[in-house]
Amino acid sequence: MTENDISGIIVNTSYRIHSELGPGLFEKIYEEILAYELRKINLQVETQKPISVFWDELIMDVGFKADIVVENKVIVELKSVKQIEDRNKKQLLTYLKITGMKLGLLINFNEALLKDGITRIVNGL
Repeated sequence: MTENDISGIIVNTSYRIHSELGPGLFEKIYEEILAYELRKINLQVETQKPISVFWDELIMDVGFKADIVVENKVIVELKSVKQIEDRNKKQLLTYLKITGMKLGLLINFNEALLKDGITRIVNGL
């Protein structure tokens, strides 16, 4: 399954969750439900996945935690905020570069229309 295939499943599942629950809940609620739904269709899903960061001879076992990693190919960063900021997009791109993954989705569930809250970030895809 390609990154694009996985991304389509994530986006469609997110739309379904958003249409039932709407905006305004805590990010953690959307994270738990999205992970649950993706696992139900037999995708490999890790939540709050610790990602190591290496610098010279320094190894930081937990440089950051990715909200959701699907099939070790797509990072999903979830928000439930008034507005996505440029730093959120840059942060996800940095996560992709550090992990070598090619695709990330930044999803803000706090939008009236979820389509306005989905940002696709690529790293050499």
